[in-house]
Amino acid sequence: MSSFSPGDPFLADCPARLAVELIADKWTVVVLYGLSQGPVRHGELLKLIGDISRKMLTQTLRRLEAHGLVRRHAYAEVPPRVEYELTPLGATLIDPIHMLTEWARANGDAVLDALDASEYPSDEGPLRLRLKTGAGAGHQRHASPAQQETRGLASQSP
Repeated sequence: MSSFSPGDPFLADCPARLAVELIADKWTVVVLYGLSQGPVRHGELLKLIGDISRKMLTQTLRRLEAHGLVRRHAYAEVPPRVEYELTPLGATLIDPIHMLTEWARANGDAVLDALDASEYPSDEGPLRLRLKTGAGAGHQRHASPAQQETRGLASQSP
């Protein structure tokens, strides 16, 4: 018999479940972190993140804006200028993102070891290969600052 009761976190219609679904998207955490230092233009954010398409960045920004996490500001100028920034609500996710990054630093190798030892096929093959060969985790020179932080690679030095 389960000890869960209605209203427990992560069960149906729970706000915690909504939060997990929101940040579980591949690009959400990276985009939020990319906006954490202040307003950024679309093209600058595209360069900062690195391996995201314009279309996917636009879709992600629109979704985050619809959820109240990002604000879009279009300036009445020629040529047009648009900047994106975190709302106060969006800024509240930066500390949890840092906590997840620390967890990844501390436990990433154990997760990869478990994947290697698993008898079950995994759809994480490309990620595992990138991390094991250093194409993702080990080679900071190819990763943007936002990628480094969200992948747990940002420097610990002050």
